[in-house]
Amino acid sequence: MIRQYLLLLVTVVTLASCGQQKTTNQTTTEERSSNDSLLLHPEEMKFFKNIKQLTFGGNNAEAYWSFDDKHLVFQSDYSEWGVNCDQIFVTDWRNDDLKNNAPQMLSTGMGRTTCSYFLPGNQTIVYGSTHLGGEACPPTPEARSDGKYVWPIYPSFDIFTADMDGNIINQLTNEPGYDAEATVSPKGDKIVFTSMRTGDLELFTMNIDGSDVKQITNELGYDGGAFFSPDGSKLIFRSSRPKTEEEIKEYQDLLKEGLVTPTDMELYICNADGSDLKKLTDLGQANWAPFFHPSGEKIIFASNHLAPRGFPFNLYMINIDGTGLTRITHDETFDAFPVFSNDGKYIVFSSNRNNGGTRDTNLFVAEWIGN
Repeated sequence: MIRQYLLLLVTVVTLASCGQQKTTNQTTTEERSSNDSLLLHPEEMKFFKNIKQLTFGGNNAEAYWSFDDKHLVFQSDYSEWGVNCDQIFVTDWRNDDLKNNAPQMLSTGMGRTTCSYFLPGNQTIVYGSTHLGGEACPPTPEARSDGKYVWPIYPSFDIFTADMDGNIINQLTNEPGYDAEATVSPKGDKIVFTSMRTGDLELFTMNIDGSDVKQITNELGYDGGAFFSPDGSKLIFRSSRPKTEEEIKEYQDLLKEGLVTPTDMELYICNADGSDLKKLTDLGQANWAPFFHPSGEKIIFASNHLAPRGFPFNLYMINIDGTGLTRITHDETFDAFPVFSNDGKYIVFSSNRNNGGTRDTNLFVAEWIGN
């Protein structure tokens, strides 16, 4: 869903032309790398140090770590890498020079892709793709007469596994309609994904070979972008759940067109089987891209809840009981898709910072020094 949210950001910028601060470990100027002062705001240096910009053009996002933290798999639409819409790439983030060299593409180069994730062993990935519905990039929705911003839910999305040479190994889903947004449990045994197979956008889990599919959510609304806790026992996800008759009608009417509105979303947490479901945030506007802190006791996420015009998006952290909301980033553009490495030492995220005034969204990796 990276492209859709970046289009929202561009729209907001065109139209537009707190939480409690927490005590964290401090670092001295000498301990920071020379580019921290260029890429980080002073308030962010309580949480990040030794930041590194990985990409330098196009829209790059949804970067996820290999189980050994040596590689990142991500999606990009960077035209200089020979693609017309989002495709899946892999990088050795410590050593590759993506400013001057294209990374290896792992998707087919056909259709549109989303949400890639490493499988155990670091030799295969899972990702969503529309390529069985056609080789061309599926069309983006035209501007609506009612002015509402929408995401397309392409029915041709299915979930596949591939090796590090880009060869498709298996098709994990073959139900009619949207199947995408797959992520893998740190335990390596389960995949959670979003599907339209019931007529609504619900969460499901399956084994990593596609077997034993189980429905996790069942309330009307868009449930998506789910991630497992470090021990695999819980799920965190974003949801837009209409309540009033007017909201329900709008949601269902748009869904018939293969569309959803992503401008009103909150975070929910539950056990991995769907039990003990709780609403984690009630901040208003768009709260999304959640990911568990390595402790399993906190969630980092993206939000524009302090922005009356819907802009900017920044990163926040909150305890899993809904307390202790803390602002992490302080940029004036777009920070989202934060993901901690498996060892908890690093964080990767996407940002519009340092893009020279363009619309490019790039990947950044930093050492995490927050609590």
